[in-house]
Amino acid sequence: MKVLVTGGAGYVGSHTVRELLAARHEVIVYDDLSIGRREFARGVPLIVADIGDRAPLLKALGGVDAVIHFAGSAYVGESIENPRKYFRNNVECAIKLADTVLDSDVRFFIFSSSCATYGVPQHLPVEESSPKNPINPYGATKLFIEQVLSAYRYSYGLQHVCLRYFNAAGAHPSGEIGEYHDPETHLIPLALKAILGTAPALRIFGSGLPTADGTCVRDFVHVSDLARAHVKALEYLVSGGESIALNLGTGRGTSISCLLATIQKVTGREVPHEFAPSRRGDPPVLYADASLACKVLGWSPEFDLEGILRTAWRWETQGLPRLLLAAAQQQV
Repeated sequence: MKVLVTGGAGYVGSHTVRELLAARHEVIVYDDLSIGRREFARGVPLIVADIGDRAPLLKALGGVDAVIHFAGSAYVGESIENPRKYFRNNVECAIKLADTVLDSDVRFFIFSSSCATYGVPQHLPVEESSPKNPINPYGATKLFIEQVLSAYRYSYGLQHVCLRYFNAAGAHPSGEIGEYHDPETHLIPLALKAILGTAPALRIFGSGLPTADGTCVRDFVHVSDLARAHVKALEYLVSGGESIALNLGTGRGTSISCLLATIQKVTGREVPHEFAPSRRGDPPVLYADASLACKVLGWSPEFDLEGILRTAWRWETQGLPRLLLAAAQQQV
């Protein structure tokens, strides 16, 4: 199949492109490169444009069978500080994308959603039927687009799968692509950078939370496992599957204190860290029941926490330095 991947030069998007190619699909990446890296889209056609710009998007959709949508802003803290940006990027532009898709021949749409749609869960693990009560603008934008897609399926026949990620982590096992944001805000790369001395001591938000050790509990799922789920979601839709929303996680919660201990085990080094007050918009505990994704897609995560951290450490110590060196040499 021919698949247009918006945000395909970003973190999860670029890993999904790899999985699509391995499954022998034809891929076009559509990315404005505001966050994505051109190097992450090497070897596939790349259209540099905004998803809100109808003309190049409609042209790119010619002959395409499905769209996988990653493009958008994805930081909880930033969404609280700058909600205007999030409603523009994640709602306004996403609706423009969906409207343009309706004006094409595409009728399969896979949406990168988030566990942030649930807010503070009433019970654990979080199931797809759990109440949706986002407590930050980021989660609100994701839930709104899920609702848009539901309406578009009913009225226009746009079949879709919404994939609610828990905490994406790790890097491609090849070490060629991984997590790279500027500035970096995600926990695992910040912890590894603190070890390497390329970032200050890791700030841990919250030390007296209602958890076993007082720190946040999260469900870390490998980015390549997430990527495989997108390919399976595409195959599910093509085979006649009904529109659905699915959790993607491991079903295991890991506290931040436990995470730091595992990082030390993998790297042989202690993570320099300090505690800071809890952040507004952060649930104390969040982990998935992903059994529905297993049942519907035949998907299950392959990487455990140590596997996630080993690929992330390889990327930070080998892959990312090579990428930065190559970029610096090109600028000379």
